[in-house]
Amino acid sequence: MNLSQLRAIVAVAEVGNFSEAALSLNLTQSTISHSIASLEEELGVPLFLRGRHGATLTPVGERITHYAREVLQLLDQMQQEAQSQRSLKGGQVRIAAFRSVATHVLPAVIAQFHSQFPGVATTLVECGVHTDIEQLLRDGRADIGFTYLPTSDEFAAWEMLRDEYVVLFPPPVLTPAAAAPPDSLTWDKLAQLPLILPPEDQPCEMDLYKHFATFAPALNIVHKINQDSTIVSMVKQGLGVGILPLLAAEPLPPGIRVRSLPIPFERVIGVIILENSLHIPAVFAFLDLLKQIGQLNMAKADQTVVNLPESV
Repeated sequence: MNLSQLRAIVAVAEVGNFSEAALSLNLTQSTISHSIASLEEELGVPLFLRGRHGATLTPVGERITHYAREVLQLLDQMQQEAQSQRSLKGGQVRIAAFRSVATHVLPAVIAQFHSQFPGVATTLVECGVHTDIEQLLRDGRADIGFTYLPTSDEFAAWEMLRDEYVVLFPPPVLTPAAAAPPDSLTWDKLAQLPLILPPEDQPCEMDLYKHFATFAPALNIVHKINQDSTIVSMVKQGLGVGILPLLAAEPLPPGIRVRSLPIPFERVIGVIILENSLHIPAVFAFLDLLKQIGQLNMAKADQTVVNLPESV
């Protein structure tokens, strides 16, 4: 059974005549007759009663023609959906990201994308760790992901932004004079402070700890906390001095003072898609927008010295 047979049975049923059906489909009458006959042979039932006055559907032919119309309507809907997505008037882009990117980066990007392509839906999935994001792409449950770079060769990746790790000091009323933030930190001064850090079980944090091992092996780490917001809250209460990526620390509570590390360290955040995967045009349109924003971010980073806030 093929689509040309379904089109033939519907056309003959509508006009009641093989020759007129052939004209409507721009085919010969013999082609229509052969299509109907082969379909009847395949199904094992007569679809039409043939006579001098044309062709009339049999009872079973009426029911089968009903199904044939439904199939052709579904085919038409499939083609319309494909056309809609090709023209960027429809479709869906699924994005997976960790909290700081989902909170501080993507809302503005999605708003800009919707202003350009209002018919395209976007779905944002917030994940706890970058490995969950990469697995969502492998499983086909997300189209675009945000993760730390470098990543594995199975992904095509583009740098989006660089996020500096900063030192967070408690508000002045909670900070002893000895722990007040100097204008510029040294490793020796940092080693005297009670530090609150994320644990080293994530690749980006592993690199941070290697950075410390190279330049400051004697740091006083009193807490290792998974949640960025918990670290910020503990610093706010004067329980220690935190070290976090600036984007992960935002929004900073009032009074928190921020300093750079003695030798700066940053995480590189990138956009990834699964290498050699098939995507609808809307995904590539969203990816193009992210690349443009990423290029602007890198240009600004090359031209501008970022001044960290004294407090918020």
